[in-house]
Amino acid sequence: MGDMQNAEYGKLKRLLLFVVVIKLIASYFIDLGNDEAYYYTYALQPDYNHFDHPPMVGFLIQLTTFNLHWVNNISMRLGAIACSAAATFFLYRLTCLLFNSRTAWFSSLIFQCSIYTSVIAGLFILPDSPQMPLYIGALWLMASLLFDNTAKHLQLVYWLLLGACIGLAALCKIHALYLWAGFGLYLILQQPKWLLNYRLYLAALVTLLFLLPIWYWNVQNNFITYAFHAERVTHRHLLWDSLLQEILGEVLYQNPVIALLTAVSVIFATKQLLGKSTKQAVLIWLLCMSIPMLLLFWGLSLFNPTLPHWSGPAYIPLFIIGAHYLHHNQTSYTPLYLRIAGSLVLIALVAATLLIQLAPFQTGNKTVARYGEGCPTLDVSGWQALYTDFDSLSKTDVEKGIMQENSPILVNKWFPAAQLELYVGSKMPQHTLLGVGTLPNLHKFAWLNKERTWLQLHQNAYCIVPSNNPMNVEEEYGKYFEKISAPDTLPQIRGGAVVRYFLVYRLRNCINIPSKP
Repeated sequence: MGDMQNAEYGKLKRLLLFVVVIKLIASYFIDLGNDEAYYYTYALQPDYNHFDHPPMVGFLIQLTTFNLHWVNNISMRLGAIACSAAATFFLYRLTCLLFNSRTAWFSSLIFQCSIYTSVIAGLFILPDSPQMPLYIGALWLMASLLFDNTAKHLQLVYWLLLGACIGLAALCKIHALYLWAGFGLYLILQQPKWLLNYRLYLAALVTLLFLLPIWYWNVQNNFITYAFHAERVTHRHLLWDSLLQEILGEVLYQNPVIALLTAVSVIFATKQLLGKSTKQAVLIWLLCMSIPMLLLFWGLSLFNPTLPHWSGPAYIPLFIIGAHYLHHNQTSYTPLYLRIAGSLVLIALVAATLLIQLAPFQTGNKTVARYGEGCPTLDVSGWQALYTDFDSLSKTDVEKGIMQENSPILVNKWFPAAQLELYVGSKMPQHTLLGVGTLPNLHKFAWLNKERTWLQLHQNAYCIVPSNNPMNVEEEYGKYFEKISAPDTLPQIRGGAVVRYFLVYRLRNCINIPSKP
């Protein structure tokens, strides 16, 4: 490693240390959102696959929480933070292989300036979190096979590792299989003779072996995962507003400055390709690994609403092209593009943390019945205080003989059930959460029901309803109980003002046992 490479590698280590510290501080002050808390259930009940995603994120949570023996906001997110750091390192090495260490430094900065890679997948614990290092690791292995002549003697090993890496990435999110599609497109365009290489098919076979747990689970559960996702992408009529929302959402998720940089850099790369660049093969490969995936999700959004983070991995090769553009057009090691982009992310994270912790107001619905509905800060605050308040209330109920000590908590949707499970149910095992509702609403909670003692005749139960996620408890559960008492109200106070109410209903004397979904 030369002097310049050593200098940039030193910068990378300092960057990662700074980012990790910032993320750990943010994790301490920000409660887990409903998606994050939901994946806690994957660790609570490990399986070969789950209703909506493969199992890897649950395994990661088990690892960082010592199999749920150390559960808090930091331990739950530790895997995401570590994976983000590992992914940044892999991206640095990948870009060094393709270009040079200065370009690699720029790609690392871009990665940490993207809201998707640095915060959504790099701070919040989601299936995208473990996918990031595996996805970039697969790109690194591909690049080694394509462009690193020193790796020729390890070709079979690299092919098998590539198959394993893509398989593991697919155990995070199934759309990692696009890696094979993009690679195949490049081979058709640039290296058609490689399609006769038996190692390619051995690697693909390795990937298929990693998918066997997903297939096995779906065989046992009537392929419900595919039925669920098929409903999310069913073709109907053209939804131009959905396409616009997808594109604008991607711009926001990637960071508007980074989105602009990637657009400019794609134009720059296209000009280089037309001008017969010495890096023509590299640029074509990077475009094959990104543009078709973006077009795929844009196309899907024309028929059904999509989520902007689904296409997130498609931007990673574009980050490398962006870094290549900066190397050719910027003399500074911290270009203006990245200073602005990084400042936006840091300011947004600090501002969000302060709002979540201190804001004496909420930005959602102001009516009493739906107080706080639509305010994003309420999704990630107030849950730990709810545990303290509900613990006191339930103990008082038992002392007064109002409720039984083992009264379960009934939920009808996976949100806010996930946060009730993590912040209340996990600390109060006597109040088991039971999912009473439909499978499309309960998701993983339908499987948790199988391992839990079900509601019995004459048993009482609780139902906790956040005012920002209202439900008609009488309509939902009235047919199962003799009486539903008027709720007690537990206010969420922030900055000296009430920003949300938790309504605690007492469901008295079960007279009709609900069926398990």
